[in-house]
Amino acid sequence: MIKGQVVSGDFSKIVMRIKADQEVELGELTVIENNNEKFILQVYDLIYGSQISQQNLEMVSGMNLEEGSFQIMDENLRNYQLALLKPILNIGNKSKTCKKLPTFFSKVREITKEDLSFITKPKNPLYLGKLRSGSKEMDFNIFLQGRDVLSHHVLIPASTGKGKSNLMSCILWEILNHDYAGMLVLDPHDEYYGRTELGLKDHPRKEKVSYYTPSDPPVGASSLKINLSKLKPEHFQGAISLSDPQRQCLYAYYRKFKEIWIRSLFEEKKIEQINFHEDTISVVKRKLISLLNLDFENNQLYCKGIFDETAGENTISEICQDLEQGKIVIIDTSFFSGAIEILVGGLITTEIFEKYKYYKKSGQLNDKPVISVVLEEAPRVLGKKVLEQGSNIFDTLAREGRKFKVGLIAITQLPSEIPKNILANMNTKIILGIEMNSERQAIIESSPQDLSQDNRNIAALDKGEALVTSTFTRFAVPIKIPLFEEFANKEKENQEKNQQKLDFSNFS
Repeated sequence: MIKGQVVSGDFSKIVMRIKADQEVELGELTVIENNNEKFILQVYDLIYGSQISQQNLEMVSGMNLEEGSFQIMDENLRNYQLALLKPILNIGNKSKTCKKLPTFFSKVREITKEDLSFITKPKNPLYLGKLRSGSKEMDFNIFLQGRDVLSHHVLIPASTGKGKSNLMSCILWEILNHDYAGMLVLDPHDEYYGRTELGLKDHPRKEKVSYYTPSDPPVGASSLKINLSKLKPEHFQGAISLSDPQRQCLYAYYRKFKEIWIRSLFEEKKIEQINFHEDTISVVKRKLISLLNLDFENNQLYCKGIFDETAGENTISEICQDLEQGKIVIIDTSFFSGAIEILVGGLITTEIFEKYKYYKKSGQLNDKPVISVVLEEAPRVLGKKVLEQGSNIFDTLAREGRKFKVGLIAITQLPSEIPKNILANMNTKIILGIEMNSERQAIIESSPQDLSQDNRNIAALDKGEALVTSTFTRFAVPIKIPLFEEFANKEKENQEKNQQKLDFSNFS
């Protein structure tokens, strides 16, 4: 279907006159055919055009408003709409970045499924949704190369209510269908497992889901208890603020007393040749008691939270083992303060990262699945103010994780709070609707593809609509994300149909 015709412009702004009986939307994909090649273009702005001068247009408008109906001869010819297009790809024998203009006066048509035959399903697919042209959902599935995308970090920026949780639920459900990745999910709203509604517990491969919660674990889940001996001073970075003397105090007690360093600190055991001020030790004790939910009275340590002196010896090693087997591990942090959530996440992440660094040195890394850590409200650990106080494990992952197949999925409403060097390391960005211009600008400036003309397009994204920009795609791909309930139920139906086809129990 012809949408319009090229009438002017330059390489960054091709102007198309829109056919009178056609509607064109922001973000719509179009095609121009020249000889044996095709140009794929995208609409990034819409304006009015007229052959009548502005002064006469105002006069005609006045006649219409004040005197009644006033018609212009050949209205469809004199007044029209113009669409501004940006070239995305040039498709000949193979697809390549567009570096030339289509022929002047070329006819522009809407894109079809056949125009996208160059997009193939990768070896380790990660399904994100259907291709979208404007607000129209096309019958064309969009897959990314899962192993590469997850190990090179993913950023999901969006305003409130634009579908971040729905997207994350779909991604986790999809990953359970494959064996190339393990996921550590810090879940501050306890929404992904689905205690009381549809969730990962309902997946046909639910045996690949491990769920840890501090409160009334359901059947098949585990109670979250972590032994105090597993804590190290570096795990507290980002969870609580410490001065240099306080930090030195933690490290000194750990070096001296190893696994029992926390109890030794509370007992104020002396360390030879090192004398810490009384106030320093008192402040450190107070901060640890508050953070770890402990009491220390009459030389007795009382554990009231998830951290314990006797229980939880194997919790961290079991979680790491599940991740190495390609499972999804969900940690219910809905009962925790932000500091404890960061502490628990940092503890597990540090352990798995150290293991994968060892596998890299010993040549075993290629046989291991990718590990991805899901962080809600990422600026809490990756924000500029947090990192000014010192680096943490999540910052280290963002810079070095890809070399060891450990990545991040960072979810945030405020990408501008994250430093530019970390944003640049997030090689895939799944951009949902962002209302604030400053936040859109932070994403546009750090995207793998040129999104300088997509400011309005991103602002106009509705709930469930997204723009995927990645070093693993040829262009910024507009997608429609499925509703999780519909997506999960459809997947379950397909699984059941496939099992019925393979059921030979009625045959002798």
